[in-house]
Amino acid sequence: MTVYIDPPEWPGHGRLWSHLVSDVSFEELHAFAASIGCPSRAFERDHYDVPETRYEDAVRAGARQIGSKELVRRITQAGLRRPKGRPAPGLPAQESPAQESPAQESPAQG
Repeated sequence: MTVYIDPPEWPGHGRLWSHLVSDVSFEELHAFAASIGCPSRAFERDHYDVPETRYEDAVRAGARQIGSKELVRRITQAGLRRPKGRPAPGLPAQESPAQESPAQESPAQG
């Protein structure tokens, strides 16, 4: 299992966020995210948004710390990068931010 996390440098909703990815499969990513308590709503296209307060939990659970550019390079090379407008296979397309209800929290975009 190889799951990666970048530093919590992405601002949104008054916090800083990290991105959690896998360079193996979305199944691996979803299983790891569930194991550390990431809610499914934190998944966006090809990554989970992880708040700064949960960063160390992810690292302790085995996520490897890498820089943001390296994270994107690895998921692109693995064929798992899903730019906006191209949802992950097997998952419904997410609503656009304009369609989200005000009660939903949509962390940093990245």
